Amino acid sequence: MPAEVFGEAYEFLPKPDLLSFEEIERVARAAAGLGVRKLRLTGGEPLLRADLPKLVGLLAAIDGIEDLSLTTNGSLLAGWAGALRDAGLDRVTVSLDSLDEEVLKKMSGRKHGVAPVFAGIEAAERVGLAPIKINCVAQRGVNDHTFVDLARYFRGTGHIVRFIEFMDVGTLNGWDKSQVIEAQQIHDLIAAAFPLEPVEPNYPGETARRYRYRDGAGEIGIIASVTQPFCGGCTRARLTPEGRLFTCLFGSEGADLRTRLRDGAADGELREFLAGVWGARTDRYSDDRTEHTERRERIEMFRIGG
Repeated sequence: MPAEVFGEAYEFLPKPDLLSFEEIERVARAAAGLGVRKLRLTGGEPLLRADLPKLVGLLAAIDGIEDLSLTTNGSLLAGWAGALRDAGLDRVTVSLDSLDEEVLKKMSGRKHGVAPVFAGIEAAERVGLAPIKINCVAQRGVNDHTFVDLARYFRGTGHIVRFIEFMDVGTLNGWDKSQVIEAQQIHDLIAAAFPLEPVEPNYPGETARRYRYRDGAGEIGIIASVTQPFCGGCTRARLTPEGRLFTCLFGSEGADLRTRLRDGAADGELREFLAGVWGARTDRYSDDRTEHTERRERIEMFRIGG
C-alpha cells in the first residue's frame, strides 16, 4: 500500500463495512460447495488483520478445502507463524523483491528491510509452513541487477523463488511497458549463472512456468502475465474485505456479496449467485492488453491481492 497515499492520517474503512470472519467463512463454504479446493489469504498485508488465526481456523475446517495459504510481505511473519500453523494454515508465500535493503524499501514503499523478512521465512520453515514461495516482481532498471543474488540465496533451501513480470495492476504503480522484463530475459539471466531446465506444471492452470536447476538445487518459477498471458486458463476469483467478488485481477467493479449476506441469503442462494457471476465472466484483460490505449480505472492490487 503506497506510503504516500496511505500515511499515518489515512482513514480506513470502518469495521462495520468489512465482512466479519463468519461472513468470509460463509462465502468460502459456498465456493467449496461449487468445487473450490484452494483458498489464499492476501492483501494489502493480511497479518495486520486482528485475530487472523481465528479466520484461518474457520477456513481450515471447511469440507473440501485441500490447500489454505497466505501471501505476506513477511515483516510480521515471525510473530505469527506458529499461531497460523496451529490454526490450520498449510503454507505461505512471501513477497521479497530484492535482497538489497534500499531496493526493497523503494519497491515496497515501506521502511522495513530484509532482516524481519528473513526472520519470518525462518519461523515459517521452522513450524512447517512449507514449501515457501518467494515472490519477486521484476522491474527493469529497479531490481533486475539483484535477481541472481536472490536466486542464489534460496538455492538449495527448498524454497521456490518466483519472478513476476511487472504488471499494470491498478492505476498507482506508474506502469510502463518499457519497465517490463520479459520472461525469457529473466530466464536467461538466471540460467547464465545457474543452468535451468523446464519442469511440467504441478496442476492445470498453474500461473508460474517452472524451471529446475540442472544440478538439483531446487527450482524457480516465472510468471509471464504480460508477455504470455493465461486468461483462458484462469481459475481464480477474489473476495475483497468489504465483500465484493472480482473475477479478474484487473477488474474495475465487483459483484456485491455483502448485501446478500446481510439480507439473509440462504447458503443455496449464495452458491447460485457465485456460480452465476463465475459463469458470466468475460475477463481477458491480459490477452487484450495491446488493444487498450487508455488507462481505465481498475481496482488497486492492495485491495484485491495477487
